This record gives sequence, C-alpha cells and structure tokens, in this order.
Amino acid sequence: MTEQLRQQTIRTSVDDPFEAFRDIALLEVHQQFSYRHSFGKVSKFFLELADSKLFATRCTLCERVYMPPRAVCPDDLSVTGWLELSGHGALESWTLCPRAPAYAQTGEPYILAYIRLDGTNSLFLHQLKHISADSLSYGLRVKTVFGTTMNQHPLEMMWFEPL
Repeated sequence: MTEQLRQQTIRTSVDDPFEAFRDIALLEVHQQFSYRHSFGKVSKFFLELADSKLFATRCTLCERVYMPPRAVCPDDLSVTGWLELSGHGALESWTLCPRAPAYAQTGEPYILAYIRLDGTNSLFLHQLKHISADSLSYGLRVKTVFGTTMNQHPLEMMWFEPL
C-alpha cells in the first residue's frame, strides 16, 4: 500500500466567501488485496454454472426441491441431495430497480424477478433480461441463459430471459 498526502489550492472568483476553505488536503491511497471465499456445501451450484447447468437440492425425506440450493431442508432438517433442473420456469413477481448492484454490468433497466423454476417448491430471486417492463406479466414463461465469459460476480454467470 502506498500513500501520498498533498496540498492543493482551489482558485475561484475575487469575492469568494469560502476563500479560507480553499486549501484542501488530498489523500491518495493505492491498495491491492486478494479476497478468498468458500461457497461451502453449495459449491456445486456455482461450479455447475460454469458448465451451463442449473442445480437445485431435494430433501431426501420430504422431497421438497429448493432453489437456491440448501444443504439442509428447512422443514425437517434432513440433508438434501443434488438435482439438475431444466432451467425453465415462470415469473411470479418482479421489481424494476433504479440502480443495478455494483457487480452487474448492464446498460439496460435492471429487473429483479422471483422465478418459480419447474419442479421446485421455492422461488429464486435473480435478474430478468431482454424484456421491457411493460411486457412483464404473472406466469410469463422464462428460461435460464448462461454467460460465456467470466464476470465480476458468480451470479452474473446466469440470468433469465423470456422463452
């Protein structure tokens, strides 16, 4: 890490009521760091996204299917198993976000949608792309689309679009 503190004076017009406040200190800091994070028991979900596959988990006791995946069933605390999904589903709810998350690289409106993927018992909250907000409707059929390049965030590896 390197630091540099320097002084700068901002010049303005002659009748400046803030003249005494125009000498400012600028601190410039350059940092480099690494960040390491484990996705733990649901790592398979993220690893399979890289292969354009979508996985959920199914409870071995009650057979409920969870997306996003859960290592343990929230209803009966049984360990779950992996299940590959078709990637198709239906729009349940949505919101048009005025600002996209910092990691999202998009120039279009950011639509955050609850999707019920076929064969699941829960909703998956994720981005819906390539549709105008006035074309959205409850039950709209959607599909999972997988990216082809590495992004700033693992969840940018996939999104939903209308079928």
